[in-house]
Amino acid sequence: MKSFKFMALLAISALASPALAEDEDAFVTFQVLKPEVARTAAVAAMESCREAGYQVGVMVVDRFGLPQVYVRDRYAGLHVFETAQRKAWTAVSFRTDTLSLGELTAPGEMMSGIRQLSEPLALGGGLVIEASGSIVAGIGVSGAPGPDLDAECAQAGIDAIMDEIAF
Repeated sequence: MKSFKFMALLAISALASPALAEDEDAFVTFQVLKPEVARTAAVAAMESCREAGYQVGVMVVDRFGLPQVYVRDRYAGLHVFETAQRKAWTAVSFRTDTLSLGELTAPGEMMSGIRQLSEPLALGGGLVIEASGSIVAGIGVSGAPGPDLDAECAQAGIDAIMDEIAF
């Protein structure tokens, strides 16, 4: 019986060792989308909006908010570059979709001060892209006739890559 307890204790300590070693490591490991996967999401989002009759711009940013891919349909407005980028950046920065952030930062709400910052855009159309519970990118869509429709197209972009990022 003592031998069994010793072996069990030894097995448990062996399993815990990699976790402790990882915590002591000087480096952090993270994942971001490959450019090809980011492009697939952006094009799928744009095509989803196009099928619905909307001309949009789509930006995919990495988990740090840096642009990876931008696509713009031929008749999308000039403003869509900036708004799509800011929506994607805002989603990864605040770790939430921008439609929800818009409600949380509405005038009179406790977090309304976020709207005074220069970069965030609390307007629907920005979504976080997650894989295995970790943020890997953000996608922002701009140009549909409403922020809820931008968000639907962004979700179509994410749906287009789910098989590639689900692990």
